[in-house]
Amino acid sequence: MVMIGNQTPPQIDEPEIEIDVQNLDFYYGKHQALHDICISVPKGMVTALIGPSGCGKSTFLRTLNRMNDIIGGTRVEGKIVIQSQDIYAPNIDVVMLRKRVGMVFQKPNPFPKSIFENVAYGPRIHGIKNRAQLQEIVERSLVRAAIWDEVKDRLHISGLELSGGQQQRLCIARALAVDPDILLMDEPASALDPRSTQRIEDLIAELRGDYTIVIVTHNMQQAARVSDYTAFFYEGHLIEFDKTERIFTKPNSKQTEDYITGRFG
Repeated sequence: MVMIGNQTPPQIDEPEIEIDVQNLDFYYGKHQALHDICISVPKGMVTALIGPSGCGKSTFLRTLNRMNDIIGGTRVEGKIVIQSQDIYAPNIDVVMLRKRVGMVFQKPNPFPKSIFENVAYGPRIHGIKNRAQLQEIVERSLVRAAIWDEVKDRLHISGLELSGGQQQRLCIARALAVDPDILLMDEPASALDPRSTQRIEDLIAELRGDYTIVIVTHNMQQAARVSDYTAFFYEGHLIEFDKTERIFTKPNSKQTEDYITGRFG
């Protein structure tokens, strides 16, 4: 029996809302993967999505920049409003949406190009051709991704020659290069060693405030460390959403408490 939590998003006094999800249902063919999701994601904060495998958190993350569109037979009902725009409206330019809402995947996926060209790729696609301007964007993005000092003298080498942790920070730099407002991260450190994981967590802390970050993680300690707000998903339902401190110390739902204390999941 799935216990459904209060689906009314909590009132958030201080930050303004960046992403407003209203009665979202999502289907893979006939299978309903998300059920009536209502959540208001605050601007400039880090929101963690937690829950057991297969609970819908990665599916939900991909609805925020319409990455699920590339999967045949999917269907969305409800609304996702970002900066006053329903991103599933017929007139939405999906390419421009993904410029505003960048994504970093679980496994680092640099292009088989130089470090420079990995970062310059997005700006080139969006019409920036001036070499000096591209150099400025590449350096700024690599600095923001905390990898500039490690690669500044070898921007010509392939991104595939970097370590796993460096490749993931390169992918973050690539996402930042098109100047997004929102950064989606799908378990960005799950394939990395502890030292590289720490670098990614430190980077998330540095980016907080400048970007709205939504991160999927299986790691409860990581969610507690990096996020301001936490949403707990179970079997396609949003069970609870609140400030991270409250979720981890005084959750409203016993189901949330059982999950974060390791009783199931």
